[in-house]
Amino acid sequence: MSTAATITSKEIFELLREDLAAIEREFGRDTVSPVRAITDIGEYLRAGGGKRIRPALLLLSAKLFGYTGRGAIQLGAVVEIIHTATLVHDDIIDEAEIRRGRPAANTQWGNSMCVLAGDWLYMQAFKVAVQERNFRVLDALIDLTQQMVEGELLQIEKLGKCISLDEHLDLIHRKTACLFSVCMQLGAILANATAEEEKRVAEYGRNLGMAFQIVDDVLDLTASEEILGKPVASDLREGKVTMAVVHALERASAAERARVETVLHERAFNGVSYAQILEMLQRYGSLEAAMERAQEYSEAARQAICNFPDSEFKRALLWAPEFVVAREK
Repeated sequence: MSTAATITSKEIFELLREDLAAIEREFGRDTVSPVRAITDIGEYLRAGGGKRIRPALLLLSAKLFGYTGRGAIQLGAVVEIIHTATLVHDDIIDEAEIRRGRPAANTQWGNSMCVLAGDWLYMQAFKVAVQERNFRVLDALIDLTQQMVEGELLQIEKLGKCISLDEHLDLIHRKTACLFSVCMQLGAILANATAEEEKRVAEYGRNLGMAFQIVDDVLDLTASEEILGKPVASDLREGKVTMAVVHALERASAAERARVETVLHERAFNGVSYAQILEMLQRYGSLEAAMERAQEYSEAARQAICNFPDSEFKRALLWAPEFVVAREK
C-alpha cells in the first residue's frame, strides 16, 4: 500500500467528474415514462441530490481493473435508480415527511403513487441492466434487491423492539452494505476481474457500507436538524434501535431500558426527553463505541484492497473509508 501518495476529495471528484455527469444524464433519461406522475416523481427524487457514492464506487472498481467501456455509466445509473427506489419505499414505510431537507415524495404525491413509482424504478433499473447482456450482472442485482426487500421486511418486524447487536448488524448489511458491496462487484464483473479480485472488492464494499451506516446512525443522534435535513433522532421516533442504543441497552438499568422502550413504543419523545436518552448514551460511552466499530469496518475495507497495484483509483478507494468515518452529514 502506497503511503507516499494520498488523494483529496477534490481530486477524486475531478477523476470521476465526466463519468458522474454522464451517469446523471443517464439517470435523467432512464426515469422518463409516458405516465407523467412517474416522470415527475423520478425528476423530483433525482433533483434531491445525494452524494452519488454508490455509482462512484462502481466507477472506481471498474477503473481499478482498467475498464474503459460505457457499461459503467449504464450500471452506475442502475445502482442509483435502485437506491432511489429503496428511498421512496423507505419514506412510505417510515411515514417520513422530510428527505434531504425537502418534503418526502410521498407527502407530495401520496403513498399509493409513490409505491408504484418505486416499483417502476426497480423494473426500469433491470430493463437498463439487461442491455449489458451479462447474466452475472443480473444475478448480482436480483440477489441484491431480494436482500434489500428482506431487510425492509425484517426491519418492519423489529420496529419498536429492543433488538440484539447481531440482528442490527444483519439489518444494516441488507439495507446498506449489500448495495455498496454489489456496486464494487459490478465494476469488477464489467472489467473481467478474477474471482479473487471480485471477492476482495465486494468485501471492501461491504465493510465500507457497514461503516457508512453506523456513522449515519450516530449522526442521527448527534447532528443538528439543519445538518441532517430531517428531525434529530428520527430513528428512535420511527421505532428503530441502532448500534449506540443497542450498546447502551446492554448496560442500562431496568428504569433506563423502560425509558427507551417508551420512546420506541410511542414513536415520540413524550414522557421521555431526547436529552435523557442522549445523556444515557454518553454515560455508557455508547456513541464512542459505535464510532469505534465503524472505524474497525473502515480499516477492514482498506485491508481488503491494500494488495492491489498502486493507482489513483486505488488511492481514491483507500481514502473513502476515512471520509465516511470523519463526515459530519
